[in-house]
Amino acid sequence: MNLQQTLQKHFGLKEFRPPQDAIIEGILEGQDTLVIMPTGKGKSLCYQLPSLLLPGVTVVISPLIALMKDQVDGLLARNIPAAYINSSLPSQEQYAVMDQLRDGEIKIVYIAPERFRNQGFLRALEGINVSLMAIDEAHCLSQWGHDFRPDYLRLGKAIEILGHPTVAALTATATPDVRQDILDSLQLKDPALHISGFARPNLAFNVRSVSNMEAKFTHIEELIAKHENGIIYCATRKSAERVSDRLHKAEIEHILYHGGLSPDERDTMQNRFIQKEVNIAVATNAFGMGIDRPDIRFVAHYEIPGSIEAYYQEAGRAGRDGDPSTCELYFNYADKRIQERFVEGSNPPMDVIHSVYQLLRDYADNNYEVRMSTDDMKERLGPGTNPMAVQTALSILMRNQAIDRFDIPGERLRGTRLLQPDLTAHQLNIDTEALAQKSQRDHAKLNSIVKFAYSRGCRQRWVLDYFGDPEAKDCGECNGCVNNPIGDYREPADDHERDLVRKALSGVARMSRKMYDGQYSPRFGKRRVIQMLLGDANASNDWFDATELSTFGILKPEGKTYVNALFNAMEEADLINIDESGDYPLLGMTSAGVDVMRGHTTFRLSWPQKNATKKKTAKSKETSVLEPSAATLNIDASLLDQLKQKRAQVAAMMGNIPPFKVFPNKVLQDLAIHRPQTPEEAMEIHGIGEVSARKYFPHFKEILMK
Repeated sequence: MNLQQTLQKHFGLKEFRPPQDAIIEGILEGQDTLVIMPTGKGKSLCYQLPSLLLPGVTVVISPLIALMKDQVDGLLARNIPAAYINSSLPSQEQYAVMDQLRDGEIKIVYIAPERFRNQGFLRALEGINVSLMAIDEAHCLSQWGHDFRPDYLRLGKAIEILGHPTVAALTATATPDVRQDILDSLQLKDPALHISGFARPNLAFNVRSVSNMEAKFTHIEELIAKHENGIIYCATRKSAERVSDRLHKAEIEHILYHGGLSPDERDTMQNRFIQKEVNIAVATNAFGMGIDRPDIRFVAHYEIPGSIEAYYQEAGRAGRDGDPSTCELYFNYADKRIQERFVEGSNPPMDVIHSVYQLLRDYADNNYEVRMSTDDMKERLGPGTNPMAVQTALSILMRNQAIDRFDIPGERLRGTRLLQPDLTAHQLNIDTEALAQKSQRDHAKLNSIVKFAYSRGCRQRWVLDYFGDPEAKDCGECNGCVNNPIGDYREPADDHERDLVRKALSGVARMSRKMYDGQYSPRFGKRRVIQMLLGDANASNDWFDATELSTFGILKPEGKTYVNALFNAMEEADLINIDESGDYPLLGMTSAGVDVMRGHTTFRLSWPQKNATKKKTAKSKETSVLEPSAATLNIDASLLDQLKQKRAQVAAMMGNIPPFKVFPNKVLQDLAIHRPQTPEEAMEIHGIGEVSARKYFPHFKEILMK
């Protein structure tokens, strides 16, 4: 039976979508393959169809239990013998599936990556003829990706144990770095690389600048009234519950899904949505990988996600049936802090890793095993410990073979086993340079999603450029294309504008160190670079004389306000960037910026309007060019003024202490945005600890509750 006949007989389809046929032909010829294909374009068919034509079993690695069940149910409905093995099955049923595999009664088996922790399971697989190993959501392999899962790292060893069957790795989103990480981790042999265009022409990607939660709710209610079917993604469980409460008050039926629910509750919620009993889902990013509901008309992001990859994958769950759909991102700069806390938790400093390891040594039994939850570990490590950092530290220790994690029969708690108990924390062989690189990349990913939110022009083109799609073009549907609300977004109109940007970039270069590869390493912050270009002697310091630079004062005729705006536009256009990995934020130049400076390529900017610029008043001089103003952050200025007045009163009442010792400006801004109602909610704001929440927050509560 040829491919076309198999497609028609088992899947009821008359033709392949390019490049499905080429992918399948390569797999049937035994070629390892990496497939990057957008959500809804038919990745599953690329391994399901060849499984019917290959002699042995196809093993599919899938990260979600609900997804496995949906896929298997769909295959069984087509009379294709399939099964799954995961923690939802009792042991006896798992053994029965293994027997069916050995007897050749099953063609496709879905397996959770966690199963590969079990050496007995790996030995059982050795007796099965595996022709194809398909790794779905393969970006989970990469620690540079947006959804890294340590259990995926065991798959390279599993491939070796299975005798190196043909391997197909598939994902919807992967930057060049993530693609290379997947190839290296799996050690694919002369792999074929298939990258479909990332464009989703039926989706309109819109970014809405919002000043507060009320504005977000207004937009969400309008979306629901217009489109009816959709997903609202929230960055935290608390945000999801807040949105859910608001929808309840509006009598809008919906499901609530987050990691705090039990597995049964999550399955129930997900099934209600997939089976169209309920049309609105409010969820954290725990929801959605593999969600197979084609008629989702909108996806809204209540806060910014942590990366472009996460955003595009989640937003891409809209419109899988090809009909027009809307993707809304509600942007408030202060929401960035939520993701910053996640980045901090994903990149614990070495002293936290050492503390976790020493804690395990202190509590290990005679078998070098510890039965302690991560919450208990956090409590023993003391207040202020980020619980996510504890979990990440365990993953790092596991990857470096210092510990192993094991399931405890009959309990949800997982145990920890010391593999090298004689080693002290400081004797562990941990690649600190690799950890530093990961931290830098995670911060860069977060900065990229902020740049996207501030970007002008086509939203989809911006994302496609990020993924390196050579066919990127304007979509004509997003609010960047339709409205282009701020600035004159275009290429330079003449040589003067072109030279203006090149002069600014030359100034950045002169204030940087030139590296051996032709790039530039930043040395100074944004304010000092701008001071130099404006001819301000304050750009110099004890060891650096800015007045000797050829670019000193070169932009003075343009004025301070215009140059500040020009640098903001260059940052949005990804010609310059801010490196926040060190003690101070430093201004650097991107590869694109270097090319523009050297005249090798053109560029587009949201050009500032010179006739709209005004000199700052004495009051406005408080705001550094490095720190967004209240207007930029979309903060209620009246509320912020009330909070500042209250802070002055509290400071006087406490013995005329400096006002910043009550709460610094950044904390007041966060209070104005999030409006916490209790000391516990206030403690979620960075800069408010248990003492200040109890001592100072009650004075501000009445203002915040208005």
